[in-house]
Amino acid sequence: MRRSICSCEPSLVFAGDSPNLKFSYTTAVAIPKGAHLKFDLLSQGRAIDWQIPQTNLKEKENLIYAELPDGKSLAAKEIETPDSFQPSFEFILPCEIKTGEVFTIHIKGVRSQTYVQRRRPFHFYIDPKGRGDFREHEVFTLDVRGNKLHLIRIIVPSIVTKNRRFDVMVRFEDAFSNLTCNAPEGTLIELSYEHLRENLNWKLFVPETGFINLPNLYFNEPGIYKIQLFNNHTKEKFYSAPIKCFAENEHMTFWGLFHGESEKVDSTENIESCLRHFRDEKSLNFFATSPFESTEETSNDDWKRISTKTAEFNEDTRFSAFLGFQWCGDETCEGLRQIIYLRDQKPILRKKESKSNLLKKIYKSHTPKDFFSIPSFTMGKGSHSDFSDFTPEYEKVVEIYNAWGSSECTEKEGNLRPITFDGKKGISETATGSIRRALNRNCRFGFVAGGLDDRGIFADCYQSDQVQYSPGLTAIIAANQTRESLYLALCNRSCYATTGERIIIGFAVAGASMGKELSTKLKPGLVLNRYITGYVAGTAPLKEIVIIRNGEELHTIKTTSFKEEFTFDDSELMTKILLKSPDERPDFVYYYIRALQEDGHMAWSSPIWIDYHPEAPPVSKKPK
Repeated sequence: MRRSICSCEPSLVFAGDSPNLKFSYTTAVAIPKGAHLKFDLLSQGRAIDWQIPQTNLKEKENLIYAELPDGKSLAAKEIETPDSFQPSFEFILPCEIKTGEVFTIHIKGVRSQTYVQRRRPFHFYIDPKGRGDFREHEVFTLDVRGNKLHLIRIIVPSIVTKNRRFDVMVRFEDAFSNLTCNAPEGTLIELSYEHLRENLNWKLFVPETGFINLPNLYFNEPGIYKIQLFNNHTKEKFYSAPIKCFAENEHMTFWGLFHGESEKVDSTENIESCLRHFRDEKSLNFFATSPFESTEETSNDDWKRISTKTAEFNEDTRFSAFLGFQWCGDETCEGLRQIIYLRDQKPILRKKESKSNLLKKIYKSHTPKDFFSIPSFTMGKGSHSDFSDFTPEYEKVVEIYNAWGSSECTEKEGNLRPITFDGKKGISETATGSIRRALNRNCRFGFVAGGLDDRGIFADCYQSDQVQYSPGLTAIIAANQTRESLYLALCNRSCYATTGERIIIGFAVAGASMGKELSTKLKPGLVLNRYITGYVAGTAPLKEIVIIRNGEELHTIKTTSFKEEFTFDDSELMTKILLKSPDERPDFVYYYIRALQEDGHMAWSSPIWIDYHPEAPPVSKKPK
């Protein structure tokens, strides 16, 4: 049986370009006069999607129209598409199209999508009777490839050991972060870094794959380094994130997200593509799924698919995939929680079910070996948490930041990325959920960061005037890249948060690293002096490093370097600065640091606590 032919010219476009496209349909059967033809670009209306064209034939750019077999132009009409926020385009035939004749749809000067996709589809429907009965569709396809080389991204480990070899991944990307090999002929990339080995003098071509692995690099001396790649064609220099080289070291820094969604890929509808995106394109070491628990957001079939794919993608030393979901309570004491399972194939706990309609019930029916729970967006009004029922057995860490703002403190208290909106509609901050206030009440947790989210309680943020920031990143300092090792590090609060850049942080009080608890009972000298040390290595020049004590700024280090080591003696008598513990635990002091780069990116270390134990009074001896 003869079939209609769908062809597209050109068959290849570059991401973000505005080409002139011709979609030619050679019909296998006659299409009568008055038939309705519909063309759907399948655009979701996001900034990264295909631009929606207009239909005015008087315009020369950003236009869609049709060409009949006799060469006459036919205007399109926008029509609503079910289950889509974006329109389709309809053409009503003024004459019959005979068998074998060609009906052509032109799209002129319309910006293509900004992400690569092989065999990107466009749907074409025919309703011969003109009654709006569009059933089966024909499909046009074309390939979207990476555009011109714009950026060389160098992916490196944050922590290495002297004379121990490591690999570096180099991604050649266009202006939209797509892999590309679209570089001028003869382009060479030269590798260099401080203390370069004499026998290492690499010059790289831009490969067809758009990426290359550089094996067996190492540093001869401890220090903080950045690897440099030089494009000899454009004379541009590209630098890696900083690398901290230790003389001896047993731990590594692993980067990832426990809460986040890809702007490119819907994680519920296509969890496999989402996991690949974060593992391969974003080069994360770990990632947790985070759909909302409601059946409207996540059906049972969705959860089954998410569970299966998460288990498949979890691979020790390569990519740690965690199964998780978001649960939001009605009461302010509960707020939003990101629940992360430590094992595969676990059930989603739905709020409408009596056994899981309260956090207390969820915690009571499980053990800390089942999952950990992350209070999230704690200052976002309407889903905030007052930490009154803080449960340290489950809540090892708290989300201090995500793309909708920071919950560290209020804007008046110095929050540089507050939860706020510009206009009449949005989510405002509430001091009730301030992390500093919770710390002042002796809630003890480490800091993690979330990414971008447009689901559940965040769904209206895109449609409102909500201020959006960069997606965050979580750094975990652990011995190995496995679920168990990462979880153990979280239990020790050996982690920190950034606004998305791989900033390196080291922070210690009296030799105890971030997340630790000290006691004057074991170190009585802490009553008189707390010796604070640390370092920060940024991806851009640093602006300041602030030591925060008991929720207030204690000391600020101003700098313009991309790396800074610091020491500070807090010699104020500890008894004068103690915070009262609300329970039977001793009074305490806590410290953490916040680093700020010139480009506005930030990082927060997890806190360090010191418990105060008064010296026992001397025992008087009775005379013999």
